[in-house]
Amino acid sequence: MYLGKVIGTVVSTCKVPALVGSKFLIIEKINQDLTAKKQTEIAVDTVGAGDGETVIVVGGSSARWAAGDKNLPVDAAVVGIVDTVEVSQC
Repeated sequence: MYLGKVIGTVVSTCKVPALVGSKFLIIEKINQDLTAKKQTEIAVDTVGAGDGETVIVVGGSSARWAAGDKNLPVDAAVVGIVDTVEVSQC
């Protein structure tokens, strides 16, 4: 699980039938201080996230489960839209 920022979308008119109707987002991974890691990933949107929003992304079997089918060919899924991030300074 990691934090990311939505930086774009991917439109695919031809895809496996199981993914028809899915929305794909380009996610840039970010640090807890919300700075960019300069790494991107495509994720299935399960929560209706939009461009510029900070999101929570899961991978692997958690992504397939979040997308609704443990057999989907999905590696990453957006499972939450972040309102705030607070990091304790110890």
